Amino acid sequence: MPEWTCANISDGSGRLNSILTSKWSKVFVFLLALTPAAMLAWQLFTGHLGPDPVATLQHGTGDWTLRFLIFTLFITPLRKMLKLPQLIRFRRMLGLFAFFYVCLHFLTYLGPDQSFDFAGMLKDVGKRPFITVGFAGFVLLIPLAITSTAGMIRRMGGKRWRILHRLVYVTAILGVIHYYWLVKSDHRKPLTYGAFVAALLLWRAGAWIVDRRKRKVAGSVPVAEPPTAETA
Repeated sequence: MPEWTCANISDGSGRLNSILTSKWSKVFVFLLALTPAAMLAWQLFTGHLGPDPVATLQHGTGDWTLRFLIFTLFITPLRKMLKLPQLIRFRRMLGLFAFFYVCLHFLTYLGPDQSFDFAGMLKDVGKRPFITVGFAGFVLLIPLAITSTAGMIRRMGGKRWRILHRLVYVTAILGVIHYYWLVKSDHRKPLTYGAFVAALLLWRAGAWIVDRRKRKVAGSVPVAEPPTAETA
């Protein structure tokens, strides 16, 4: 590759990293991530959710849960491929927004759908497989949200924290299955989400294999960088 091209790429990455380190970049991403919820709330209060408002809310919050899970999983590949290490600053926020939207999704099911009947909800969870799978994904996200802070990483230790947070892939898979089983005819959306999750899993597996080979060649295991709430 010509030297000027490498220099341009390096300069471009440097400029983007400087933008990403700005305190306002997090504010911008936060407001952007909150926009779908604001739009759904506006549609609810103005009566523009269609003939079945509850279903529209459930589908909307469910869609954004899966999207934010996928956005979160994309951070590591993108920061490595694009040489933008500062992207990692946004991973925890995106993960917590996935939890925020899944909580809204669950509340629209528990409230308008089940009238806060916990006994009926548990019966429904055991009876309908797509709800069983979705509920399992929701439950698995709870410890990930609770342990997302720097303090929890210190208490758990980096290795145990990383092992626990690999459950994010399991929750993404369960979310896709939940959506696929829910939809009766048009499976394009859940299959699209599933393709993204599968691609991310393949990338993760490939990165692990490459890293393992490098360690074998080096003949020693490198010392891992101590994790933080944003870099672990």
